[in-house]
Amino acid sequence: MAQLEHDNVFLFIPNLIGYARIVLALIAFWFMSTNYVAAGWCYVISALLDAVDGHAARAFNQSTRFGAMLDQLTDRCGTMGLLVTLSYFYPKYMFWFQVSIAIDVACHWLYMQTSVLIGKASHKSFDVKENVIMRTYYQKNVLTFMCCANELFYVCLYLLYFTYGPLIFGISLFKLLAIVMAPFALLKSLISCLHAYIASIDLVGLDMREREAQRLKEEGKKAE
Repeated sequence: MAQLEHDNVFLFIPNLIGYARIVLALIAFWFMSTNYVAAGWCYVISALLDAVDGHAARAFNQSTRFGAMLDQLTDRCGTMGLLVTLSYFYPKYMFWFQVSIAIDVACHWLYMQTSVLIGKASHKSFDVKENVIMRTYYQKNVLTFMCCANELFYVCLYLLYFTYGPLIFGISLFKLLAIVMAPFALLKSLISCLHAYIASIDLVGLDMREREAQRLKEEGKKAE
């Protein structure tokens, strides 16, 4: 589908969806400690719209750096808000929620920034010679599943604070889903650490190239 006539990036359809995600996340934050039904629905819808804005960006040829950054920040802040609430609900596990927040924010920020600095068209683009784990992770279906599994794990922990939910053979559905999704949430955190590792190598490589270029420039001036 052709790009819409206007070129106001702020009003591109995927970015409008992004703004809606932010509003829903804020409503979820407001109700998180008091109304799990309102908070849960707003949070889940905001998370699901993460997939919709990507489809809209491709369908309307409206993929932008602003949209990519907006999407990343909304994802990180949304999850962080939920984890802050879980730290309050489950103080015994606060340290692990804090570690999860630190990994999620720091690793993704470093990776996103490095992708921009080294000139990648997208933080999701890899050539065939790059890390096989990252190439596999950023395949559409794999990425969607991992993100959904991670969010579902934390959402189930949140809901379990208020209710056991439906029972399956006498076992809480939310508890069962949390147990099943926990390994994927852990794996996603490990992959986030891999993001930081790869970004660090790329960033140091950029530093070394710039320092070498500066050294050659200075040697050229001395030779003149």
